[in-house]
Amino acid sequence: EWAAIEDRIAADDVDLLLISPERLANRDFRENMLGRLGASAGLLVVDEAHCISDWGHDFRADYRRIERVLDLLPRTVPVLGCTATANDRVVDDVVAQLGENLDVFRGPLARAGLGLHVLDLGTPAARLAWLAEVVPRLEGSGIVYCLTVGDAEVVAAWLVDQGLAATAYHGSSDGREEVEQALLENRVKVVAATSALGMGFDKPDLPFVIHFQSPGSVIAYYQQVGRAGRRLPSSVGALLCGEEDRDIHDWFISSAFPTADECERVVATLEARDGFVRFTDIEAAVNVRHSRLQTLLKNLEVDGVVVSDRGKYLRTPRPFAYDVARTEAVTALRRREQAQMRDYIKLSSGCRMAFLRAALDDPHVVACGICDLCAGPLLPAEAETKRTIEAAAFLRRRPHVIEPRKQLADRSSIPQGERLAPGRALCRWGDGGWSVLVKRGKQVEGQFAAEIVDVVVDLVRTWRPEPNPEWITWVPSLNHPELVPRLARSVAAGLGLPAVGAVVRTRHTASQNTMENSTQQLANVTGAFAVEGVLAGPCLLIDDIVDSRWTLTHVGGLLRRAGCAAVVPFALADTEGR
Repeated sequence: EWAAIEDRIAADDVDLLLISPERLANRDFRENMLGRLGASAGLLVVDEAHCISDWGHDFRADYRRIERVLDLLPRTVPVLGCTATANDRVVDDVVAQLGENLDVFRGPLARAGLGLHVLDLGTPAARLAWLAEVVPRLEGSGIVYCLTVGDAEVVAAWLVDQGLAATAYHGSSDGREEVEQALLENRVKVVAATSALGMGFDKPDLPFVIHFQSPGSVIAYYQQVGRAGRRLPSSVGALLCGEEDRDIHDWFISSAFPTADECERVVATLEARDGFVRFTDIEAAVNVRHSRLQTLLKNLEVDGVVVSDRGKYLRTPRPFAYDVARTEAVTALRRREQAQMRDYIKLSSGCRMAFLRAALDDPHVVACGICDLCAGPLLPAEAETKRTIEAAAFLRRRPHVIEPRKQLADRSSIPQGERLAPGRALCRWGDGGWSVLVKRGKQVEGQFAAEIVDVVVDLVRTWRPEPNPEWITWVPSLNHPELVPRLARSVAAGLGLPAVGAVVRTRHTASQNTMENSTQQLANVTGAFAVEGVLAGPCLLIDDIVDSRWTLTHVGGLLRRAGCAAVVPFALADTEGR
């Protein structure tokens, strides 16, 4: 497709070229196209210009490459930067990067007709129940924003269970363009989305935007809720506060920047190798999460510390120095933004829209007259108790499939005879269902309640895994030697199956939750287990928590190689995506 576009550009057959900043990371595009485009461009437009600034709430490193594009343009070519979510600090930073000759034009930020509401509904079940009762009363099709992929999936599934046309949307979901089109055409009542449904999406007649949890900053909230009612006389923006919000925000803030140690280890790894180094080899050498390592390398590339070529990286002669002061300053800013969002939620007088506009340094702040503080609440404060109980039951019965891994960390295939069968987790960590009792048993009481044992027995009976297990074993822990064995033996007794301690620990390992990528996680458990007394029939392999699935995958492979016909994994809670 790009070859055809390049031919059209060469033939002067293109009036408007739309690209993402990530295209500027493409080596062929930089070497073969940028010079030509720079010589012939009549206007450069930078949409969502706030992304250029790392002071902004939505900073993207690839936007910083735009500075280099400007160097290729004749001084007579005008540059236009557009954004709806930038305060004075971000505007000043963008101007400094795009050029001091920029003029800044600001319009009022008020969304006419958008009535803002805040409702304090702590538990996930209470918020799900509220959605089920309120959304059907709202006109048209809207968006429910969630902080995590798992929450988006749960909200969509719950609303479908309640008879509404709903679907989830996030960065890893399939058919995103089809979902966007369905929303544009009002063929779906609700899209439960993460922030992945953001830039580039515009539905002028969107009548409502609801937040299942609060965003991390007022600016991020304004950008999302401001998608409602752009060409409607009235629209609704409702913020539902969750008890888990602060923990999620804290995680986002703490993981936003690669640490100095992580950066220095990556640079040292590249310096120790001759030539280009594969991403997977860097991952094997440095304990950094996959997506975090991608961001780290992208930042180093934009800074000229490394160059990349098709998934391989090379250290350049440019010196590297980690900007500690800048990182600490931006992190402190994120904490202040988090506190400002809490102030918005706790606001008991004044005007919500005026608060948002003031936070974005809008000089035209006036009261909206239609928010819950100006005009009084127009939405119910909570759902009926019966519906909340129903939502809690939904969370507890929702299936959580443990998909078997088919590849090792190096992308080589796991032999068919060593793979797990599809498994199940009782709950998703922090989902407000069974996770409450699981967390208490693991972190407080040191054993799982009899109620958990009973529900696991019932789940296995109704699930009827294929193949049906004939015996039960478990993943042992040296730190909590009786926690999982006691659970497994109780479940085995309830199912009338033999419990066999067929898996033994052979060495201490670091906790798997400290291992940040697949290569490190698999290496951490390899050689840490052995098996003995393995029965030939299919078994149910029990663990308390599953995240990366590498422990279950490795132990399951040992059992299969020792003669077990099939291994069906089961865990009390799945923490992936939390």
